[in-house]
Amino acid sequence: MTPPDPTAHGRRPGPSDRGGALPVVVVGGLHRDARNAAVERLLTAVPGSVALHHDLSDATAGSVRRTVRERGGLLDTGHVPLSNDCACCALREDLVPELLRLAGVGACRLAVVELWDSVEPKAMAEIIAAHAGDELRLAGVVVAVDPALVLPALANGDDLAEAGLAAAPSDQRTVADTFARQLEYPNVLALVEGEEVPDETDRALLAQLHPTARRLPVAHPDFPSAATAGFGVAEAAERQHPACALLPQDGSADGVGTLVWRSRRPFHPGRLYAALEELCCAAARSRGRFWLADRPDTLLHWDCAGGALCVESVGPWLASLPDAAWDLAPAVRRAAAALDWDPEHGDRVQHLVFVSPDLDRENLAALLESCLLTEAEYAAGITYIDYKDTDLLRRFVSDRGKIRARRVTGVTRRQQRQLARAIKNAREMALLPYVSR
Repeated sequence: MTPPDPTAHGRRPGPSDRGGALPVVVVGGLHRDARNAAVERLLTAVPGSVALHHDLSDATAGSVRRTVRERGGLLDTGHVPLSNDCACCALREDLVPELLRLAGVGACRLAVVELWDSVEPKAMAEIIAAHAGDELRLAGVVVAVDPALVLPALANGDDLAEAGLAAAPSDQRTVADTFARQLEYPNVLALVEGEEVPDETDRALLAQLHPTARRLPVAHPDFPSAATAGFGVAEAAERQHPACALLPQDGSADGVGTLVWRSRRPFHPGRLYAALEELCCAAARSRGRFWLADRPDTLLHWDCAGGALCVESVGPWLASLPDAAWDLAPAVRRAAAALDWDPEHGDRVQHLVFVSPDLDRENLAALLESCLLTEAEYAAGITYIDYKDTDLLRRFVSDRGKIRARRVTGVTRRQQRQLARAIKNAREMALLPYVSR
């Protein structure tokens, strides 16, 4: 099957035939069956829609396979070289021209960009939004999930390369942290049940991980309209930026707990480092911002999933900057700092959120408190700190290192069986050639 000839009637169709710019919906997610179901639902709901997919299964060998299809079948296929070991570069260089070609044809009513398993929607959404105009517009971002597999995915600390899911030879991400970022980015989550029927704990975990997202089964009559209702990449980036992230609220439901822990005192670097593995094990997902006693001007980002913690500096606290620099900060950053403001510490704050089934809130809060400077230490200042003892944490912070825990709490035998079944099915599809135990 070949694409329709745009000049068959003596003129070249364009945006006016469609009534404006071509709407583009990005659909992502590690759960391949769920993602495919969401794409098929959109192709069915919007006649004249086309799906584009770049298969990165051979990306580590330097090749990307592109397919273009409609509901009735394949329209086009081709291979794209992976330049500079960068999957996003290859997608950008091939995806945007292909979307512009479809926009120029005019007969396409909706373009559905189906991302490969480990591709994160943020990068692709921002690329499409950057080229928006008379011919293209970003209409929505959707991540498709199987609710019964959310916890197993969050508990999988394997590297993507080990799982056969690396998007490039140099990809160092893990399954869990990739899935967490995918899940927390969009404003619509498409729910697709697989072999296992999700229970109330599965649904509660999904709701607490991303409480502001609209969660809709793909068969729901509102799903197509919700998926194409618009998406703001700037607002989404602000929601995820560590300095002003819209984090989940404290709560508990159906065996899943969310602990929001805040403190004004800084962490003692040595005690925090000693507790990191236990903190990594404490919850399926944790994130937020924090500060260290020996780094009072540095805002640090805490990002943990699957027992692997990443810490990185994301710049200074606004309190450490001269007043004139405030005007240079984004309005949302100034607003977040104002809400956190303290007469003594400014916007410096410990704000960490832990989400998990079977969350031991009291012991977790006590462990975090034990990592803070004591009142006596704080009164004495930070000169007492033995920098030799904290050198490991300094390297960890400056190099964006990872600390891996042995096991994440809350993963039951049922979920372990679900994950094993999902891995078996994926291996049969040649998706995961190897997954470590």
